[in-house]
Amino acid sequence: MKAPAEAKAPVNAPAKAPTVDPTKDWTKAPAKAPIRDRFRVSRLRGLRARLIVAFGLVAVLTAVTTGTLTFREARTGILQQSQDAVIKQLRGQVNRLAPGLAYPPTESDLQRFAADIAATEQPRPWRVLVVYRGVSATSIPGDRSEELTPAVREAVRSQRDTVFQRVRDGDSASLVVGMPVTFEPSAGGTIRASGVQVFLTVSQGNETAVIDALVTAVERATIPALGLAVLLALLAARGVLRPVRALRHATRSIAEGRLDTRLAVDGSDELADLSRTFNDTAAALETSVAELREMEARARRFAADVSHELRTPLAAMSAVTDVLDEDAARLDPDTATAVRLISEETVKLARLVDDLMEISRFDAGAAVVHLDEIDLAESIRRTLASRAWSEQVETRLPEPGALRGSVDPRRLDVVVANLVGNALRHGARPVELRLYGQWTGQETRAVIEVWDSGPGIPDNVLPHVFERFYKSDTARTRTEGSGLGLAITAENVHVHGGTIRAANHAGGGAVFTVELPLRLHDDRPTGGPL
Repeated sequence: MKAPAEAKAPVNAPAKAPTVDPTKDWTKAPAKAPIRDRFRVSRLRGLRARLIVAFGLVAVLTAVTTGTLTFREARTGILQQSQDAVIKQLRGQVNRLAPGLAYPPTESDLQRFAADIAATEQPRPWRVLVVYRGVSATSIPGDRSEELTPAVREAVRSQRDTVFQRVRDGDSASLVVGMPVTFEPSAGGTIRASGVQVFLTVSQGNETAVIDALVTAVERATIPALGLAVLLALLAARGVLRPVRALRHATRSIAEGRLDTRLAVDGSDELADLSRTFNDTAAALETSVAELREMEARARRFAADVSHELRTPLAAMSAVTDVLDEDAARLDPDTATAVRLISEETVKLARLVDDLMEISRFDAGAAVVHLDEIDLAESIRRTLASRAWSEQVETRLPEPGALRGSVDPRRLDVVVANLVGNALRHGARPVELRLYGQWTGQETRAVIEVWDSGPGIPDNVLPHVFERFYKSDTARTRTEGSGLGLAITAENVHVHGGTIRAANHAGGGAVFTVELPLRLHDDRPTGGPL
């Protein structure tokens, strides 16, 4: 008899028990899910957290990828080496023992043949099954060779070649090898099959243990890799965030008005370019703001100087127009009309000059407030009476002495006079003025509301009613003012620490609401500029 032919190809036919899966035990990477969870939680918390998560993901992916490749190569080498060694030893045993096998063999011959093959010194016991035309014998009595699958039997019977298959049953793995026994009847004759088939089952517990150890090593290597990645991420974040924090502080400083803020530029990377761009922008902004402030200061000085210079000739003109008004009745009609026109325009011009000087004081920060403890309702009554508006305005005022506060009486008079005058000129009667106290939870505030029954203020005009010289053709068709009245009113309210707003009420007409604190802070200066 001749030795069996060389193995040509393994047969990985389906078996009752599952075959060994090289990715079965270790690809369920438990570290991935927590990392994804941490990423979802911290991705919006800042650049530092995102850098740490990114480095961690890279580290885990690198460790897993490297471990996978290493594991597959190591597993293939371990199993291939074990498989080749077993097949070589089995072939050697069959070659040595096959010539002594009687032909045709009996069951006892097969039993002895199987026992002799299994008697080879091996680190693991061999379980041998020998089959000849329906007669079989095993090296271990009663062994049913459950790992041997019909596919392996059929492959050995049909291919007449050595086949093998690795099977796993639970935690145990085995290698099954099958080969036919061939013989050569005479020298130079054709090799024919003897009909004897040998099947070997060898446990691969040692190989499985080594593979499991590799999986454990890969899993353990992931944690140090992640820790190192976090450390590197912290170092990288520190280097990246230092100029970012400096830029944030510098931007905040610019927003607070310190236009001379600059960043120290170090290096030539993108962050350094950003710092240079910030410095150039800050320098340009500082230059532009300085020019605008200078232009604004010159405009204020010009308005103040012109207003001051106009007061002296206007005083003389007012005196002359007063004399002419007294004599207008004795003049001819045309001359009397001209005199009255000059007198009216002189009064308007004088009011405009006064308003310009007042607004200039606000712009220069030289507005002076003289606080006094007064009865607000009584002050409002005097304002209306001095302008003969008591009969034209409906009032809803508290009882005398019920609402007192520290305000500047002159500026309160300006506020009330401008709002009521604006309602009478631009709105329609009836005009209503209300005064009441309101507790805000921290202080008591005096609320002044002036209502009119006119067409109201158009929506596109409302945001601009307190702007200087702003006039709307729709809202001020009969205006005779300077365009500074409401702006001066708002400034007088603000120096008291109050608020003013304009709106349209549901019944038609405009409503202006002023809120003034009845008690100012103790550290607020009295009788000096605010």
